[in-house]
Amino acid sequence: MNDMEVIPYVKPLVLLVDDLPTNLHVLVFALKTEFRIKTATSGTSALALLNTHAELPKLVLLDVKMPGMDGIEVLRRMRMDSRTSDVPVILVSADISEQNELAGLDLGADDYLLKPIFQGSLVIRVRNLIQRSSERTRLRLAASVFHYSGEAIMITDRNNLIVDVNAAFSQSTGYDRADVLGCNPKLLATGRSTKEEYRLMWDGILNHGFWQGELWTRCKNGTVYPKLMTISVVRDKVGEIEFHLASFVDVSHYKESEKRIEHLARHDQLTALPNRLYLQIFLEQSMLIAARMQEQVAVMILDLDRFKVVNDTLGHSFGDALLVQVANRLKSCLREYDEVARLGGDEFVVILRGHDISSAAASIAKKINHLLSQPYMVGNHTLRSSASIGIALYPDNAKHIDDLMKTADTAMYATKSDGGNGFRFFSADMNLHAHGKLKMENDLYEALEKQQLHLYYQIQVDSTGKTLGAEALIRWLHPQQGLIYPTQFMELAEEVGLIFPIGRWILDSVCAQLSAWQRGALTCDLVLSVNVSAREFGQADFAAQLQEIVLGYGINPALLVIEITETLLLKNIEDITTTMNALNAMGIRFSLDDFGTGYSSLQYLKRLPLYQLKIDQSFVNELTVDKSDQLIVQAIIAMAHALNLDVIAEGVETNEQRRLLINKGCTHFQGYLFSKPVPPAEFEKLLKRLAPPDAATKASLPLVSQ
Repeated sequence: MNDMEVIPYVKPLVLLVDDLPTNLHVLVFALKTEFRIKTATSGTSALALLNTHAELPKLVLLDVKMPGMDGIEVLRRMRMDSRTSDVPVILVSADISEQNELAGLDLGADDYLLKPIFQGSLVIRVRNLIQRSSERTRLRLAASVFHYSGEAIMITDRNNLIVDVNAAFSQSTGYDRADVLGCNPKLLATGRSTKEEYRLMWDGILNHGFWQGELWTRCKNGTVYPKLMTISVVRDKVGEIEFHLASFVDVSHYKESEKRIEHLARHDQLTALPNRLYLQIFLEQSMLIAARMQEQVAVMILDLDRFKVVNDTLGHSFGDALLVQVANRLKSCLREYDEVARLGGDEFVVILRGHDISSAAASIAKKINHLLSQPYMVGNHTLRSSASIGIALYPDNAKHIDDLMKTADTAMYATKSDGGNGFRFFSADMNLHAHGKLKMENDLYEALEKQQLHLYYQIQVDSTGKTLGAEALIRWLHPQQGLIYPTQFMELAEEVGLIFPIGRWILDSVCAQLSAWQRGALTCDLVLSVNVSAREFGQADFAAQLQEIVLGYGINPALLVIEITETLLLKNIEDITTTMNALNAMGIRFSLDDFGTGYSSLQYLKRLPLYQLKIDQSFVNELTVDKSDQLIVQAIIAMAHALNLDVIAEGVETNEQRRLLINKGCTHFQGYLFSKPVPPAEFEKLLKRLAPPDAATKASLPLVSQ
């Protein structure tokens, strides 16, 4: 952090007005050490100087008796002019009569001196008057801030009794100033805040002189609302608390936004069923209860058969209507304490718990198959569908959530292989696919050793088409299978721990490319984004690793953006925040990827040093036809703007999607509409094609060999 710039001290400006040069000489000699001096030899010239000089003097030393306009008239005119009415004035006279002194004091003179003037007392008087004038100015400013602030302000004394409130307080609470003077602020209490919360508040006030947090306030009419309150103290000369200064704002609208975002994060907007996040929480709780009660949990994953045909032939609106009816039928099949959630698309999950759960699961699966195979009326069309169901049991088939979901998924695909419209329980012979998984694991180790991994870059642009940067995306060029996408191997890399060396290689390669591109005319300002997994980011030394790479390549850290997912926020938030702050301090920025698909508390979003939210492509895919996706996207953009965050949409494939996003306030994009992910050499060619003709001909783009 740069040292604060030291502002040099500037002596106060004093205007001396006297028609006799010898008097001016004496005054200048006395005051020049502590003050800057301006002089005038007549009342007329003094007023002209006050009206034309940009800097007003901090004080005017004004001789009373001067030819032409005397000092009393100059003072009168100064006090009538709003620009000079508050400038301190000391009148100087050799006349010992009271007439001029009374006239001057009546017009607002701040002091009256008789000649001859003692130099020592003059300096003290001038210094004190300037100090008092500055203090009055500060008090006026403070009073103006107090009265006209948009935040409610309340001042209490050392006994915590209210001594003053501002207009915003009255507007916010309904209490007039007279209603609360001398009262304890407890009259605003609602009973919603706990004793521990108040204890922490008073601990901060008494021991640190400051506290900030959320409390609830009861208005005069009985309504309550949450407020964000800041309390500081004013101490007396011996250090004891004399006053408490409390300011607060109504955060109801933020709370409502937080609830809405939380609801969007936990529920499917189309069917109103719980989504994947809620499912994970419910399943985890069910497994804990089952373990205590010596029960079983059944996970049933079901996928609609031939649903794609409905979408492709009748359109997404018919498909959505069908999914809503399917959701309602599923709910009617379940017992009171069972749960059903939508994973996405046409895939649903049912959670059952109890003794001898396999029998209950088979019975409910038969009921579901029967009910879902009945005709659906969608508009004027009669539709038919069915479901393939896979069932896995805890603890028989798996003891962890991810494994349980995978075994149920495997059983579901086995049902589909049998023709669908049925159910199957997971069995050991379904694990044959594990052999293929083991081979891929070995191949992945070899890919790292033999440099078969490559980075592709997908361009990011603004609403004018200007290139902003790119996202680095990993690809595996397999010697037999050809190009393999990360969705096919990164989950395996997470499982076997290869995510750490692969992640390190990705960050090293991105920084190497940034270093090379910093020397190119078209690429020197390119910002590169790279996704970091939750496991990788959670390493204790991750910040040190990345700092070492960045410093090693000598790149501008501001050109590197780390994309994290909402899954990361479910980890130890304190450690995550520490890591992010350490990297942010050196200039690296953060983007929250796939925003809206997981869990994002406003509390976390406010604490983390984010600069960008990234709208997940699942909301963009059907944006032009799905009102729910439009509402979610609009809420995300509004939330980003409210938090002063940049927002970018990924997966933009059509101009219609782009126009709709722009209309909703999103101006940064990524997707096939602009370019698919391409190798560095092709990316550089793309930049040349997009660049203005003069820039493209001058550009020389350095390339890093991967």
